[in-house]
Amino acid sequence: MTSEKTRKGKERQRVVFMTLRRDSRDTVVERVKRDPAFARALLDEASTLFLSGEPETARMILRDLVNATLGFEVLARMTVTPPKSLHRMLSERGNPRMDNIAAVFAAISQNLNVQIKTNVVAATKKKRTVA
Repeated sequence: MTSEKTRKGKERQRVVFMTLRRDSRDTVVERVKRDPAFARALLDEASTLFLSGEPETARMILRDLVNATLGFEVLARMTVTPPKSLHRMLSERGNPRMDNIAAVFAAISQNLNVQIKTNVVAATKKKRTVA
């Protein structure tokens, strides 16, 4: 009897699953192909993230850029690195050496006909709050 009361008292929740109609990588590839400024902005963001201590996100952006521009086969020839190694390096759990990641940045920069420049700026002091 109590289980019957419990069932009647609870409202049934309806779960709706939405399927994505398109992979976000496909969107990035198409945008890079039609908008060179977007490709440069992605490269800029990847380099900034990498140097700011967020290599995981930087690798994901680089992977999308490689897919949208060179492709892993061409990148492999340019960096003299097997394509499977490049796929692993630019995966979520990848752990590329500095020379490998530098080669990837150089190859993409060359393909986009851009140079990566960095600037060192003074960090702003954070105000300390006393609790």
